[in-house]
Amino acid sequence: MSNTNKTLKSSDFASDQLVRWCPGCGDYAILNAVKKVLAASGKRKEEIAFISGIGCSSRFPYYVDTYGMHGIHGRAAAIASGLTVHNPSLSVWVITGDGDGLAIGGNHFIHCIRRNMDFNFLLFNNEIYGLTKGQYSPTSKLGSTTQTSPTGTIEQPLSAAKLAIGAGATFFARAAANDPKHLEAIIQRANEHRGTSIVEIMQNCVIFNDKAFDHFLDKSNRDQKTIKLEHGTPLTFGEEATYFLALQGGTLEVYEKGISNKVPLVHNEQDQGIAFMLAQLEDVMPLGVFYCVDSPTYSDRLEESITAAKDRKSYQDMQALLNSGDTWQVG
Repeated sequence: MSNTNKTLKSSDFASDQLVRWCPGCGDYAILNAVKKVLAASGKRKEEIAFISGIGCSSRFPYYVDTYGMHGIHGRAAAIASGLTVHNPSLSVWVITGDGDGLAIGGNHFIHCIRRNMDFNFLLFNNEIYGLTKGQYSPTSKLGSTTQTSPTGTIEQPLSAAKLAIGAGATFFARAAANDPKHLEAIIQRANEHRGTSIVEIMQNCVIFNDKAFDHFLDKSNRDQKTIKLEHGTPLTFGEEATYFLALQGGTLEVYEKGISNKVPLVHNEQDQGIAFMLAQLEDVMPLGVFYCVDSPTYSDRLEESITAAKDRKSYQDMQALLNSGDTWQVG
């Protein structure tokens, strides 16, 4: 890394390591989008750190010319939390997969959210364990046939969106690796957020779970099966906004224009209720920012706590501190 003040391009963030993912893997598109966001941030390489766990996605720190650490399975969020507390000025990125981040790392995922740690959490979701050769993951669809479920999984899949929003996330968004422009825009929004910004990226594993999201993301039906979320605009989708989402009995339902007299709901990314209802949709996939609110970060509250503690008591020396409060002598 070079400590220079020159304006950096996305190519400046490429490391000297050969990028090794399977041909056709969506991780390439994610890497390119992140490098563009880093260049747009205006930060120097020395101000950025990437932390990963174990999995295909976790090769990421090798491929960006910044600080980074390839951690252990499921612990990327824990490592990043310590780094963020130690140096709040760093731009910290957590790179993880649906297995690494939501199985063994699920507890850390929840607690970094409730603490509102100030880092970007990119969750690569391909609904499979790719690096270890095709076992089903927490997000695998019910009935999925995999190396460890030859007759189909019998477990309900875990929803990253419902988990994150339910745990109190201050920023949750979803994007798809096969839509690079939208992906870059969503990662840019996440990078601008102070606090734990979570972006679930629907990413295809061409080897072990190919076409996992074709029902929603294939070009032939993407317009009818996905909805782009934009704050302050009606929740419409399809060619010429043929379909829309409206409230029905406390849930969101899909309606067709001209057939129903329902009124499309206007998206409000500061409404947690709307965000959670969007997370529960099964017949259409929302893409974009579900929820985004400002809230003090863990580092903010920690600094306030330290300052308050210093103001509360004043000791002349260590001996005075040791003899303060309830003390007693033994022997």
